[in-house]
Amino acid sequence: MASPVASTPLERRVAPDNDDVLIIGGGHNGLVCAAYLAAAGLGVRVLERRGIVGGAAVTEEFHPGFRNSSASYTVSLLNPKVIADLRLAEHGLRVVERPYANFLPLPDGRAFRLGGERTQAEVAQWSARDAERLPAYYAMLDRVVVVLRELMTRTPPNVSDRFVLADWLASLSAARQLRHLDMRGRRDLLDLFTKSAGEMLDQWFESEPLKAVLGWDSVVGNFASPYTPGSAYVLLHHVFGEVNGKTGVWGHAIGGMGAITQAMARECAARGVKVETDAEVARLRVDGGKATGVLLADGREFRAGTIVSNLNPKLLYTKLVEPGVLDEDTAQRIARYRCGSGTFRMNVALSQLPDFSAAPGTRLQPHHQSGILIGPSLRYFEQAYFDAKSKEHNPGWARAPIVELVISSTLDDTLVDSRLAPPGAHVASLFCQHVHPEVDGGWDAHRDTVANLMIDTVDRYAPNFRASVLGYKALTPLDLERTFGLVGGDIFHGSLGLDQLFSARPLLGQGNYRGALGQLYLCGSGTHPGGGVTGLPGRNAAREILRDLRRGPRPA
Repeated sequence: MASPVASTPLERRVAPDNDDVLIIGGGHNGLVCAAYLAAAGLGVRVLERRGIVGGAAVTEEFHPGFRNSSASYTVSLLNPKVIADLRLAEHGLRVVERPYANFLPLPDGRAFRLGGERTQAEVAQWSARDAERLPAYYAMLDRVVVVLRELMTRTPPNVSDRFVLADWLASLSAARQLRHLDMRGRRDLLDLFTKSAGEMLDQWFESEPLKAVLGWDSVVGNFASPYTPGSAYVLLHHVFGEVNGKTGVWGHAIGGMGAITQAMARECAARGVKVETDAEVARLRVDGGKATGVLLADGREFRAGTIVSNLNPKLLYTKLVEPGVLDEDTAQRIARYRCGSGTFRMNVALSQLPDFSAAPGTRLQPHHQSGILIGPSLRYFEQAYFDAKSKEHNPGWARAPIVELVISSTLDDTLVDSRLAPPGAHVASLFCQHVHPEVDGGWDAHRDTVANLMIDTVDRYAPNFRASVLGYKALTPLDLERTFGLVGGDIFHGSLGLDQLFSARPLLGQGNYRGALGQLYLCGSGTHPGGGVTGLPGRNAAREILRDLRRGPRPA
């Protein structure tokens, strides 16, 4: 991660020039990229601002005796090729599945459950028509996802002002993938890219609980209404994944999300990657239009023939690159690159499990191991967005927020010396929407007010929740930016709109992982295929770097 350029001159201490590649940012994509490059025999150094690698996918203590995934908190999108190629299972990674996907307690005291063997019967209790249509809905998504999942592993065709044979071939390859869809599938694809999630779900289903559970994915990290055009793609983005070979399933990494990135770090070490923590990059060195090195905040300077950024592109170009280096059009468009989500993230230490009015008891039950969603309808989601966006009734957050509660400790059997919570206690991740990225008076003045609102929101459905809270750590959008470099709290490193996808991510002309300067590459979630803990931006970027350096083996 990086910080703004220092305001005072830095004392330069040039390190030995013995690296082929420097990677800025030790998040999961930076580690993935490093591992593939090192496998080809390159000398790679990773520079991470924090004292721990992993970016937003880390496990840390947040309250005495309680550990949890600090930011990202659930597994599904991590690509199987990355898992296999980096030998993550051999390095100790183990992912377990939820018993079912979601538990939705409702204001009238009932509850809706989605996933597992009883899905059809559960949906039928609310609507026989919806139960009949649900398999067709999943089949529609599967037809589209099968094709798009393949495109996620490919480099988008670059759009530039000159003819490049490789870009033409990439365009042809992408077109061939889409040929696998029949006309019905192509129409579905167009709908998913252009329509709102709410519009699509209203066309498919009639029961509000089902639409709420399915529509939750469209507002995750997306500061928008579920009825915002284009939000259907965000819904689709969250069904790309798989766990243990099962598609569309969500799971938990034993030991938290840090288990993923620590396994990646172990493979990097095995391949000879040098990882520097507490190494804050303050400035990108540019000579003759080419990136040639970096200057750290502590005065050290590293140089290499190839520089790779795992940062949000807006952070890279506006904070690390000196003004005047980029051409005017690129500088203006990067300034307009849309970042900012409605996310408020909390880790909570609990003395006991939540006792839900809709499913009483503090003894462990399957719903405690699912994604527990507070938000009964799409209209509820929409109102939460309107409240936060308009700031009409408060400084900038929903009066009735959306909360997903995942109690990681109910799925985790980590050994005593590294367990998430003391015996009998639990840890919970609260992923909350919607809050405005910028609030009146600044987020530092409102953090605890909003944290208490989130606790009260859960408490209305589980009346023992507030009394069971032993402590918490709340991360506002500002905290997510300060700690993890997520500009505006944007968990995707840039909004997933049509103008910021595929060849246009982050900008036309940089969609093939090659940056605005010579010898500069991009490998983070601000490139195709976007956010989530996938590893694919890092893998795809490594392939292009190795192609340019004429080195192998390259990931297919």
